[in-house]
Amino acid sequence: MPDLIRHPVHPKFNFYPSPSMPRYLNVALGQLGPIQRTDTRTQVVERLCELMRQAHAVGTQLIVFPELALTTFFPRWYIEDEAEINSFFERSMPNAATQPLFDLCKELGVGFYLGYAELAQEATGEVRYNTSILVDGNGQIVAKYRKVHLPGHKEHEPWRRFQHLEKRYFTPGTGWEVTQAFGGILGMAICNDRRWAETYRVMGLQGVEMVLIGYNTPVHNAPAPQHDDLSLFHNQLSMQAGAYQNGTWVVGVAKAGVEEGVDSIGGSCIVAPSGEVVARCLTKGDEMAIARCDLDFCAVYKRTTFNFDLHRQPQAYGLITQRKGETLGADGMPLVALPGG
Repeated sequence: MPDLIRHPVHPKFNFYPSPSMPRYLNVALGQLGPIQRTDTRTQVVERLCELMRQAHAVGTQLIVFPELALTTFFPRWYIEDEAEINSFFERSMPNAATQPLFDLCKELGVGFYLGYAELAQEATGEVRYNTSILVDGNGQIVAKYRKVHLPGHKEHEPWRRFQHLEKRYFTPGTGWEVTQAFGGILGMAICNDRRWAETYRVMGLQGVEMVLIGYNTPVHNAPAPQHDDLSLFHNQLSMQAGAYQNGTWVVGVAKAGVEEGVDSIGGSCIVAPSGEVVARCLTKGDEMAIARCDLDFCAVYKRTTFNFDLHRQPQAYGLITQRKGETLGADGMPLVALPGG
């Protein structure tokens, strides 16, 4: 009889790993340094391929790349020309520029997570998304995710040192799904999603065992510059909390360094279901770091402290979905929102 504490059945996938077959997944952080506006996709893809080769050399099965990994972080600029905006987007995936990465993936048997700007053709016309995909070791796209929590602002705000116009250039995604891949239950999120408890909990309720996250996070927070010294701390804090409270691995990967004059944090890391950081990049450049992740370790938390079936009280949580939000001061009065959010 299998050990039900360590090897639970997943209700969606009927996933029942054998207790005699440990589920280890060797995961690599594929952190990128800056991408300048003049850098071509061909140049960037070669950097991604080099990180994948390094990861393969040490036995990695999956490498995680950053958000918007193919171009510079263009939401820092207010752009009115539609053709110029669309030049940062991908109409198909793979395409001619990214095919070498897919080919290398298939050759080496190393899967990957990749963030990029997607121009999707829908019934209503072209729609822009901040997107990530999960690709298996055969070079096949097995999952796609579109960023839900878009930060920043929609209109030009000249008082800022640089813009943060994700709300202008992207449409929000519709939610989080999990996928059976790489021997476990995997989910995806992007950048600002990692700061929101709902991101992890929605996937946690689907039995997620590893959440993959790419991010571009500037050190400077224009509406709250007093947070600048805490930017790296807040990055790690949010991922550690999400991992622990949902009994899941979390893999967060940055595009870091000074890009077009804007300094962004690094801090790419792998967090265990215990909330402990088990691997971390040390620089702000292209860097690869790895960890061997025991997916069965998730059950130690999912079946004890965070046994949702036993301990959650959803009847008490109605306000979470009934109200979008209201921030109150100590006197109980609503606070005035800072411009730009």
